[in-house]
Amino acid sequence: MNVFQKYFKHNGLFVTMFSISVISIISVSIIITWTTFRMSEQFFIDKFSITNAKVMDQIKDSFESYNYSIVLASNNILQSGTIRRIMTEEQSNRQKMNSFYQMSEQMKRIKSNVDAYETEIIVKGINGMSYATNRPYWMISDEDLKTHNITNVSMQNPKRLIYQHDRRMKETKNKEDEQYIIATKPLMERISGTIYGMMYFPIHESEFRKFYNNYTSTGNDVYVLDNTGRIISSNKTDLIGEKAEELFQYIKENNDKGENYIVKEFKGTNSIIFWEYIPSLDMYLFNLIDQKKAIGDLINKKQIALILFFIVVIALIIVFFISRRMTNSLSTLVKQISDASKYDFDQYVSVSGTYETRQIGKAFNSMLDELQDYLEKLVLYQKQKRNAELAALQQQINPHFLYNTLTSIKFMIQQGGKGEAEETINSLISLLQNTIGNVCETITVEQEINNLKNYVLINQKRYGDRIKVNYLVSPDCIQHRIPKLILQPFIENSFFHGFNNKTSGFINVMVWQERDTLICEVMDNGDGMEITSNKLPATKSKKQHFTGIGVKNVHERIQILYGHQYGVTISSEVGQGTRIKITLPTETVS
Repeated sequence: MNVFQKYFKHNGLFVTMFSISVISIISVSIIITWTTFRMSEQFFIDKFSITNAKVMDQIKDSFESYNYSIVLASNNILQSGTIRRIMTEEQSNRQKMNSFYQMSEQMKRIKSNVDAYETEIIVKGINGMSYATNRPYWMISDEDLKTHNITNVSMQNPKRLIYQHDRRMKETKNKEDEQYIIATKPLMERISGTIYGMMYFPIHESEFRKFYNNYTSTGNDVYVLDNTGRIISSNKTDLIGEKAEELFQYIKENNDKGENYIVKEFKGTNSIIFWEYIPSLDMYLFNLIDQKKAIGDLINKKQIALILFFIVVIALIIVFFISRRMTNSLSTLVKQISDASKYDFDQYVSVSGTYETRQIGKAFNSMLDELQDYLEKLVLYQKQKRNAELAALQQQINPHFLYNTLTSIKFMIQQGGKGEAEETINSLISLLQNTIGNVCETITVEQEINNLKNYVLINQKRYGDRIKVNYLVSPDCIQHRIPKLILQPFIENSFFHGFNNKTSGFINVMVWQERDTLICEVMDNGDGMEITSNKLPATKSKKQHFTGIGVKNVHERIQILYGHQYGVTISSEVGQGTRIKITLPTETVS
């Protein structure tokens, strides 16, 4: 995971450019392909609609021809005085027999108008007389016919020839119900408008279907709907009698567009829907073509998708190498810049690649030069500042220390301890010479230890020797140079703050070398303290300080002089004591 994060960190621009290119190429390819498919499909549908319009016209002509035959037959019936007389006069049984014969002769002549179609004629008069050219063809009784909805609808429109749907239920379960389309018109006198009967022209739906059946196939269906939206004929026989209001809705939505086709869903299938209105039958003719079957073989989508895939792959490979080439120099520059801090800002970056990259590299190298100069000046300034502070502190010997030391010497002389007083004076003189008189920043370990011994001797003369100080210095470290007064503050801190609860103890001062590191430790077995980190504690009181140099000051001095890998660390435990560890680079007297 870290490897990927590091890669993306230094190659973010390349990844971003390549990702955008990939998304753009794929998106454009998909959009162009989709648009091509859509335009091809639309072009096919537009051309197909022209061809289909001719088919629809042929079907419409077939319906018109059938309607014309029915109109001729119905006019002949209306013009026949014999039929009007038979349908209106009351007749005896003998007269009825003669009338049936006359009707038979009349209907033979009239039926010749519709002999081209498997349709029959039924005529029923107001006097109860009825005649059918083939009664079993449409199995309906005279009583049912009198109250049938077909008759009622036709009576409401006496001047029109109306086509309606009728469904005859079969008595046996094994047989399907029979569907009929019935053309009806009342027998009405032209002058008086008196209705004297009704004529019916039933045709079986299977015969009606022959007008268009040759134009249907799998996925290519025809629906004939009446003006109520009911399917009265279709090659999908299971749908006959059902409402298809969505087809009517499609017509309403597209009336203003001037198109005679749409692509919509019907019965769960996306279809190309064509329609025509047949005014003579007052019906709507719909031709539905399954879009998938019609257009599925038009375009080899699999082959186009395969070609497109190879084009996209080639384009991506080209984009990859171009993007990589353009961003490689910049990514290298970014990595070198991010690594600059690891080399203390003295590692220059390479100046190569594009013009922009080279200019950035030059500017960065110039910045490194300026930064390096600034850092050197800053470090020098900090050293000078710290040296000035140290020099000032060295000159500020605590007056209380001198006052108390001299008072102790006076007391020794008064008590007759001239030798002890002399020893104390010599230690004070030596201590003052090495602190005030010596202006060097560093001294040898041996000189620092001698200063410590003089300081400890003075304090032991004043306060007693309840605290023993031991010096354990490796002989090979005697001539190593260390900053002046780096051990004294810790000895002082142990003396005055490490043995408040204990009456006696010891302080060990140890110096040794580990490879290129000089280690100085000040360890006591005093009171100890609680610490939560290696941070050096602040000095509790200044009244006994020999100088103003504190333990924190020592740590900062070391890091300014030698770097952050050196300095002071502390460990302590309550009741057990405290250990101060000072790490320094080895530096011998030249």
